[in-house]
Amino acid sequence: MDATTIRKDFPILDRAVHGRPLVYLDSAATSQTPNAVTEAMTRYYEEANANVHRGVHALAEEATERYEGARARIARFVGADPRGVVFTKNATEGFNLLAYSYARRRLGPGDVLLSTEMEHHANLVPWQLVAEDAGFEIRYVPVSAEGELDRETFSAEVATGRVKLFTVTAMSNVLGTINPVDELAAEVKAARSDAVVVVDGAQSVPHLPTDVTAFGADALCFSGHKMLGPTGIGVLTAKPELLESIPPFLGGGEMISNVTLEGATFNEVPYKFEAGTPPIAEAVGLGAAVDYLDGIGMEAVRAHEVSLIEAVLPALDQVDGVTVHGPTDASRRGATFSFAVEGLHPHDIGTIMDREGVAVRAGHHCAKPLMRQLGSPATTRASFYLYNTPDEIDALVDAIRATQRFFDI
Repeated sequence: MDATTIRKDFPILDRAVHGRPLVYLDSAATSQTPNAVTEAMTRYYEEANANVHRGVHALAEEATERYEGARARIARFVGADPRGVVFTKNATEGFNLLAYSYARRRLGPGDVLLSTEMEHHANLVPWQLVAEDAGFEIRYVPVSAEGELDRETFSAEVATGRVKLFTVTAMSNVLGTINPVDELAAEVKAARSDAVVVVDGAQSVPHLPTDVTAFGADALCFSGHKMLGPTGIGVLTAKPELLESIPPFLGGGEMISNVTLEGATFNEVPYKFEAGTPPIAEAVGLGAAVDYLDGIGMEAVRAHEVSLIEAVLPALDQVDGVTVHGPTDASRRGATFSFAVEGLHPHDIGTIMDREGVAVRAGHHCAKPLMRQLGSPATTRASFYLYNTPDEIDALVDAIRATQRFFDI
C-alpha cells in the first residue's frame, strides 16, 4: 500500500494548524475519515433517509437494506455471525451491556472476573460497578517492565478454576502491546469449561486482521471512530447463543416481540439489544469504512504499520531524555507509542508539539491503573495509522526536540 496515495482520500490531512502542515498522530484516540465514508452517509440522507425495520414504503425498505448490509459486512470483517453483531454507540456501551446483562446475573460469590492492569477504563469500570451488586471478585494480571502481561501470574489465577469471566485488550492503547488472545482464551477455557472470554478490540480491529472465532473469544467490542468510521457507533459481537441466554440491556421500541401492560417478550438477537431508533447513518458509514479497509487489505495495513514501528523506535531512541514504554519487538506491538521526556510534563509536550503542527495525545489515556504501574500520572502518546508516512516520523522527532529547546532542556 502507498500511504501517500491513501492520504488523498482524507481531506483533513491537507489542512494546516498554527500555520504548519498538520501531522496527525492521534489515531488511537480517533482516526480520520475518508471520503468514501462521508459520501456513503450523505447518500443515505439524500437517497434513503427513513427508519429501519418498521415501514413498508420504499425508503424504509432501502434504509433497512443499507443498515443490515452494513451489519453483514462488519460481521465478515471480524469473522462473526451477523446474528451476534449488535450495534452500540461505542465499545464502552458494549462492555456495559455484558456487565449488566451477563456478569451481574451469572457471576456471584466465589467467582472471579480476571482482568489486567493494562485495560482501558471502559473495560474496567463497568465490571467494577456490577461486582458491588453481584458479589464476585475482580483480580488483575500485572504488567511487566517490558509492557507484557505476567503470564506466570495469569496461569496461577486461571489454575484456581474460579475464573468465570476473563476480559483483556487485544492491543494496549498505551503500550501498543499485542496480547496473545488465542493462547490466553484457550488456557481459561481449559481450566473452566463455562468460562467466558471478552476481548477489547478497540485498538486491534482497526490495525490487525481479526477473526473472533480464531481468538476463541465469546465476545468482542470495538468502536467505529478508531477504524476510519464515524463517531457514535460501536459494535459488540458475541456468540448468538450467549446473547440469547441473557436479558436485554435497554428497553423500548424495536427490541420487543410483544408488550402488554403486564410485561413484554423480546425480539430475536441481535435486535433484542438495539432498543429505539438505531444509529442508521453511522452504521452505513462504518460499513463503508470496513469496505475501505478491505479494499486495502488488513495484512497490508499491518505491514505498513510494522515498517513505521521499525523506524519510529530507533528514531526516538536517538533523542536524549526520551523513554518509550512498551515492547521493543515490532511483531509484538502496534504503532502506538507512549513516551516520557525527562524534565517535561506530558501536557507541556503536547502543547508545544501542537504549535509545531504535530497532533499527539497527552494524559492518562483512560488507563489510570496502568499509569500508576508506570510510575507516572500521564504520558505523551503518538499513534500512527495507514495514512501516516515516514516523513511524519521526522516531524515527530523534530517537534520533540523543538519542545526541549523551548523549555531549555
